Amino acid sequence: MELPAQYKWLLSLPVLPKMVAEGLKLLACDTQEVKGEEDNPVIMGLAKEAGVADIYTHDEMAWCALAHTVIALRAGKEVPFQDFDRLRAKSFENFGQYVTTPKLGDTLVFARTGGSHVGIYIGEDETAYHVMGGNQSDRYCITRILKGRLTVARRPVYKSGQPETVKTYQLTPNGMSLSKNEA
Repeated sequence: MELPAQYKWLLSLPVLPKMVAEGLKLLACDTQEVKGEEDNPVIMGLAKEAGVADIYTHDEMAWCALAHTVIALRAGKEVPFQDFDRLRAKSFENFGQYVTTPKLGDTLVFARTGGSHVGIYIGEDETAYHVMGGNQSDRYCITRILKGRLTVARRPVYKSGQPETVKTYQLTPNGMSLSKNEA
């Protein structure tokens, strides 16, 4: 999937937070579920990379936390949980450091019917966060999620200093509807 035009500004930033850069790579692969008995080999490869291939057996299982785990690992971040917890969005409530104001590259955990959802902060408009993540309409993409659904924002630990691009970005909805499907 090509990066939507309204987010191409990300490519002009002098330094991207590593988790954003890794997420953009997954987005470029147009990673999405395969309906039926077949599975997307990219998603199943994420399960191997996260060390959960024995418990993550089908790409139609929720995979937002799986994708987020792998992105964090690829970015060199500590993921302090194992096994099933790498498949639970709620586990990311203990990732990195708590912050009150989300910024580019932060981990956002949202409430949803039946559980939680996790993704990466890209920006925000008046009513919603623009979130890059997996299992958003069954694919890895950027979508808008109501701010009122946010349960916690966490900043990954930056061992060699936080990039200056880690800040809030005010965006416009550009006709994008709100996400209604992260399960």
